[in-house]
Amino acid sequence: MAKKTQMEYVEIINQKKLECQAMGWVWFELNAKELNEEIEPKVSNVTAVCKAMLETMLEGDHFIVEPKIKTKVSGALRVRYYVDNLSAERRTYAEANA
Repeated sequence: MAKKTQMEYVEIINQKKLECQAMGWVWFELNAKELNEEIEPKVSNVTAVCKAMLETMLEGDHFIVEPKIKTKVSGALRVRYYVDNLSAERRTYAEANA
């Protein structure tokens, strides 16, 4: 069974955002290791998970646990995503912090 791709994780994270928004939540947090274990038990795919988590960050989202390494690829990575405004107008985290 092939590991999930970064794009598949982007889709999974975006789906989680929509589900949380539909429940009226303002924000939710994701941890890379926990998400990896939830989606692919017994498969280590932290690199794809972390890259997808970073790619889906929007302006205003922030790190709860930010790994010290430059790539931020670590099972410890934890991000708080704000889902009260998922407008396409929002800049990505990378654009907002360039």
